Parts: sequence; C-alpha cells; structure tokens
Amino acid sequence: MKGKFITFEGCEGSGKSTQLRLLSEYLTARGVDFIMTREPGGSGISEDIRKIILNGKNTEMCDECEALLYAAARIQHLKQTVAPALDCGKLVICDRYVHSSLAYQGYARGLGTEYIEDINKIALEKFNPDLTVFLDISPTDAFKRKHGADKNDRMEQLGIAFHEKVYEGYKRLLPLYPRICPIDCGGTKEQTHLNVIKLLKDKNIIN
Repeated sequence: MKGKFITFEGCEGSGKSTQLRLLSEYLTARGVDFIMTREPGGSGISEDIRKIILNGKNTEMCDECEALLYAAARIQHLKQTVAPALDCGKLVICDRYVHSSLAYQGYARGLGTEYIEDINKIALEKFNPDLTVFLDISPTDAFKRKHGADKNDRMEQLGIAFHEKVYEGYKRLLPLYPRICPIDCGGTKEQTHLNVIKLLKDKNIIN
C-alpha cells in the first residue's frame, strides 16, 4: 500500500461523524490528498448492503447473517474504493472497519473473535490499518449526549445492555491490536479534535 489507511471506531453516539467532519476540514485546509469513506458502505454495492443491515424492519436477521453481510460489504468496499485510493498514495480515512465487527458481532453478539477473523481474513491480512482511532466514551454517556437512540437504526435500537457489551468488546481489543489508540472524548468536540490531530501527528500519519 502506497498510501496510509486510518480507521475510526467507537460506540453509537461517540461523535465519530463530528470528528471525521472536523478532520476533513483540517486536512482540506492543508492540502492533504485524502478520501473519507465508511463501513458498511463506501461503494455502490456496499451502500446497498448497508441499507439491509441497518433497516429497522429487519428484526428477524440472525447474527451470522449480520456478520456475513458486514464482511461482504467490507470486501467490496476494499476492492472498489480503499485499494485504488491507497495505490494512488492517498490517505484513506474510514468510519468503522473490521474492529467494529469484532466488537459488535464477535463480542456483543457472542459469535466469537475467531469466527469474525475467519470471515474477514482478507481485510486483516492485506488491509490492516496503519492506525485505528478509538473514540472512548461509554454508551450511557454517548446516548445521553445524542439524546437517545435513532428509531430508524436497527443497531442503535438494540438496547443499552447490548451497547455496554460492545464497549467492553472494544476495551478487550486494545491489548490485542496495538494499532488501536483510544482517545478520551468526554470533553468538548474541539478538545477531542485537538487530541485526534495530536495522535495523527505523533504517529507520523500527517505532518
């Protein structure tokens, strides 16, 4: 990979969208050649899969189906969007990646990390992020900040107990994946943004 691959992780309501917007504005102002993308999504087919996964009406979806849909969307996204951008030397910044699957489906759903790693082998072996920024805030505080869960988002509607398990899953991933770096985002969005920029500079991702 000629370019650099950065991913952002966090529980629902952790502020990823805000931080990615602020980072995009920062990089654009400095002339950095980058793309912003997301998972599930980031390409035509992957966006179609995203609609299926997050559709609040799909309450009968089994856990294995959910995990496999995420993996399918991911490989299409990598082939169609991420790989070409990296080959061109761009900085690729992605809202969620395989670590979301490990935390959500592996830990919170109880499918196990080995199962998730197995169905995401290509992602883990060929497209391992140079850095993963984990926005560290508990689900209770996050949902309080965003004034509750989105009624149209199937994942957000799974309840606080589920999201606490997701948060625990992320915490368990930290010692296993040393490229995951937690950022305390309990302060203002501006403070969190400054912490993100400092981390990216410290890790030589940006100048």
